[in-house]
Amino acid sequence: MAIQKVGVVGCGLMGSGIAQIAADAGYATVVREVDERLLGKGKARIEGFLGKAVEKGKATKEQAAATLGRITWTTKVEDLASCDLVVEAIVENMGVKQELFRALDGLCGPDAVFSSNTSSLSIGDMAACTKRPQSFVGLHFFNPVPLMKLVEVVRTISTSDRAYQVAVEFATKTGKTVVTAKDTPGFVVNLLLVPYLLDAIRALEKGVASAKDIDVGMQLGCGHPMGPLTLLDFVGLDTTLYIADIMFHEFKDIRYAAPPLLRRMVAAGMHGKKTGRGFYDYSQPAK
Repeated sequence: MAIQKVGVVGCGLMGSGIAQIAADAGYATVVREVDERLLGKGKARIEGFLGKAVEKGKATKEQAAATLGRITWTTKVEDLASCDLVVEAIVENMGVKQELFRALDGLCGPDAVFSSNTSSLSIGDMAACTKRPQSFVGLHFFNPVPLMKLVEVVRTISTSDRAYQVAVEFATKTGKTVVTAKDTPGFVVNLLLVPYLLDAIRALEKGVASAKDIDVGMQLGCGHPMGPLTLLDFVGLDTTLYIADIMFHEFKDIRYAAPPLLRRMVAAGMHGKKTGRGFYDYSQPAK
């Protein structure tokens, strides 16, 4: 199946990035948000990203304009009806996602493939609320989407070879490297990454070393581009806690149990870089 039109539902950090790479790869792209304000923020985010690419010589003004020209903006879910592939990138809430896919199931053609960018929720549970579980996959991109080279393509026990190939074709055409995972919480990356991040917090709790020394140790000792506590600040402590709780609920494995320090910091509003304070202080960018 040749994909002609891609729908992206949600235009936040992830959705805007997915829309950008889809349009940049030549796909007619329909972006849907719940209101004009959020749609405007998403559009501005894409324009800003493309503008920086032009400034750095990674794209021409003509290429940036062509990418934007392939995107259609809407607040109506009905405008996704003609899409061959729909990528959902909305709030990490199963009920909200299922409501969306039920609506799409009644609107889109029988050959359309549905996918979710979820990092922690069950793809199979989303697929089960539709009449096309065989046409459902996970497409888990990483932030920032235009720069990160990986995408996890997730197969459920019902995913057909056709739907899987559609997802792989799309991901490959957008310039990503594909790894295939089964439908289990965390897939490949978060399954291994979350315990590592939680262990770094536990090390800080125990006074093993300072936050800076833990980060420098993993950077220079293991060749990581970013230390675990810096990475937590970048990802968001609230996001990490949410994912860890889902994985602990699924596996009942102590490795996924959130450390008390993480819960206290999230409760205190210290969510990382986005709130100005996490394991490091971002309130004064000049410093």
